[in-house]
Amino acid sequence: MSTSYRIGLVGKPSVGKSSFFNAATMNDVPEGAYPFTTIDPSVGEAYVRVDCAAPEFDEECTPSVGYCDHGTRFVPTKLVDVAGLIPGAHEGNGLGNQFLSDLNETDVLVHVVDFSGKTDAEGEPTEGHDPRDDIGFLEEELDQWYLGILKKGIERYETGYTTEDDAIEEELAEQMSAFKTNDDEIKRLIRRVDIGFEPGEWDDDDKLALAREIRKETKPMVIAANKMDTPEAQANYEEITNDPDYDHLTIVPCSAHAEKALKSADKAGVVDYRPGDSDFEITGDVSGDQEQGLEQIRDFLDEFGATGVQAALETALFDVLGVTPVFPGGANGLGNERGEVLPDCYLIPPNSTAEDFAYSLHSDIGDGFLHAIDCRTNRQLGKDYEVEPRDVIEVITTN
Repeated sequence: MSTSYRIGLVGKPSVGKSSFFNAATMNDVPEGAYPFTTIDPSVGEAYVRVDCAAPEFDEECTPSVGYCDHGTRFVPTKLVDVAGLIPGAHEGNGLGNQFLSDLNETDVLVHVVDFSGKTDAEGEPTEGHDPRDDIGFLEEELDQWYLGILKKGIERYETGYTTEDDAIEEELAEQMSAFKTNDDEIKRLIRRVDIGFEPGEWDDDDKLALAREIRKETKPMVIAANKMDTPEAQANYEEITNDPDYDHLTIVPCSAHAEKALKSADKAGVVDYRPGDSDFEITGDVSGDQEQGLEQIRDFLDEFGATGVQAALETALFDVLGVTPVFPGGANGLGNERGEVLPDCYLIPPNSTAEDFAYSLHSDIGDGFLHAIDCRTNRQLGKDYEVEPRDVIEVITTN
């Protein structure tokens, strides 16, 4: 069981977004190199890896969701393939409005960018396109979308719908509540962009700067630098990761094609491959061509350490969002009354306390929280104890 985080997969047509989605979920959505292959937001189950705690207790876990493979726990998370990103989406072009509302259901974004430069702004085949344009274009679309909503909040504030006592941050937090923000956060971001608290004094640049800060805070993003198995992509990656203008972004080198090929070969019994691993073993009969293809993928893994699909998802959840994986322990250490060992691994928000964790298990458990126990040390933990990644915690409750 886990808090259902939703990773939004975005990108213009034909950059390999459907391949990435399929590789991550091994669900079959149609793949095709033309716009609007993916019309409805496909939601798939992907997995993030957590080192299982059971081996430390000389136990073997029995996961109720996801699975465990040689001490690596694969914990499910939702991956949302968001359709319809084209220039002008924030003005309603293409599937613009649908695109933005689907996007809003997500907690963090993975932006799949064709780093080989072989697709233009509309997703048509080309040569020498600069991936920076695509990164900038998505940020610009989102900033304009946020700006439109921000301006409505400023307008409401200035036309006196609010009472005298209402501060601008309260009005904006209410207007932008769909982004899961609050007035404390808005206040902090207004201070960060240093524009003062009088919206009447904000010019267009100030408003855009604030909209951008709110967007970066509430829709954080990882760039999946796709098609990195091409020399053009590797040259672009080198250049962009050394460009200080892109320091605010986390860029993960990636080949969705390689991940999909390895997972398919593993399924067919041709190779032994575990998602996210840096190598694989050929275990079945392969033709000369297949072997050559697999060896090219092996070269890519040697160069980059993995295909990057797992890394992009895990970077989004663990590094960018700071999500904490935690195992609920049982009355006899690890098991529960059904004899299952560490059946669950929860993914909970960063800086969660033991009491927050109890509430994520069930509201009744949180309501009756007495204390928690660290199953590794048998130490008693108070409600304010801040949960650490991979903690194994038993909650003692009156309910």
